[in-house]
Amino acid sequence: MYHLDLGLFHYQLSFTKALILEQCGKSFIDKMNNRIKLIPHYQDLKSFSNGFLHLTLLTTSEYRSLMKIMIFIVDNLYQDSKRPNFIKNNKITEIYLKWNKMYLLSRKENYEESDITRLQESINEWAKLFIELFEEYSSSKLQFPKLHSWVFHICSSIREFGAINGYTTETYESLHKDYVKKPYKLTNKKEIEKQIMKIIRRKAIIIESSSKEIPKTPIALKYSKKLYEFCIQNAEIYIQTRMNDPDLEKEMKLGFEKFLECLDAYLDFYDKKLSEHEEIDIKFRIYSGVTLKYGAKMRANNKFHKRPIFSNIAVEMNPDEIFEYTSDNGVCFAQVLLITEIIMNYEEPMHLALVQWYDFKSSVNPYLYECPLLEKTNIFNLIEIEAINDIIHIIPRFNIDNEFLVNKFLF
Repeated sequence: MYHLDLGLFHYQLSFTKALILEQCGKSFIDKMNNRIKLIPHYQDLKSFSNGFLHLTLLTTSEYRSLMKIMIFIVDNLYQDSKRPNFIKNNKITEIYLKWNKMYLLSRKENYEESDITRLQESINEWAKLFIELFEEYSSSKLQFPKLHSWVFHICSSIREFGAINGYTTETYESLHKDYVKKPYKLTNKKEIEKQIMKIIRRKAIIIESSSKEIPKTPIALKYSKKLYEFCIQNAEIYIQTRMNDPDLEKEMKLGFEKFLECLDAYLDFYDKKLSEHEEIDIKFRIYSGVTLKYGAKMRANNKFHKRPIFSNIAVEMNPDEIFEYTSDNGVCFAQVLLITEIIMNYEEPMHLALVQWYDFKSSVNPYLYECPLLEKTNIFNLIEIEAINDIIHIIPRFNIDNEFLVNKFLF
């Protein structure tokens, strides 16, 4: 994979920059740089708060993060022109889509012959477009050993030696770093070899003891920082005060605006009208985040690393309701506006999230770049946190109002 990450993808990124600079000018390079700063936060995805095109030395991890989002950066970037030899914007998005599909196939751990055939077809499609778009931007006309090796030899190597996630240049460099460089830094530079061997032995013992598989069981909900607390008697006044707070993000203001309406609907669903409980002590606690079952972290916070974050979630629909909604293989999507715990007398606490639902933008063309194309609806609900399947990455389409893409490239 090192062959791709620091090799061919580096070239693709550099040539994309050169092509756009020549066709559209520096302002569109700045536009790309600004877009990447606006990509929503997602766990394990590198953030580029200062842009990325000025960086000359990116790590493998940073290149992999860029792979996952570049198609959204170049989407709808510039207007097409009738100038001779002008490369249309959809060709740029196409090269990144073909790259991601090829990369996903190349990451398999085990291959059948049909998988290798599909990989070779994917490589050929990507390489053909890569050469078509970028040959003139290469001083060697793309005469790269890595490109030749990838196109003509990688599949035969897989047939002979197995998956390329096995022993590659990256493997040996990682081994050298883990078993020579890092242990060396931990020594006092006396009898270095003996110290390194002891360090490696201790590491092996730790790995052996920690590698025993532990059954993955759901964990209890664990809330993060409590932001607000109020009771039913002063709920309207308290909520209005919060909505007038100029420091509150629009998502949280919208959550407060819809809170009592959604609470009424939720309690009504359980035959518990809100008006019936006005004399009963009901407390509401609003939290900045919660750890879901299996460890995923869901957030609804005005400031997280100096940026607002309101998680997007996937909710698997009830089989009885699945035909009532347009879904992605039975999964619907929503954005979390508030995370709340409701404590009532003589009742178990309710662990709820106030969400705004997405729907597919079009029933005719529900996918773009093989990702669900969504729009936000005016439908809001309180749902049980236990019903949430996963945290997902949804990216707004730049320069287009109320259009969003679910990132399906989180390999």
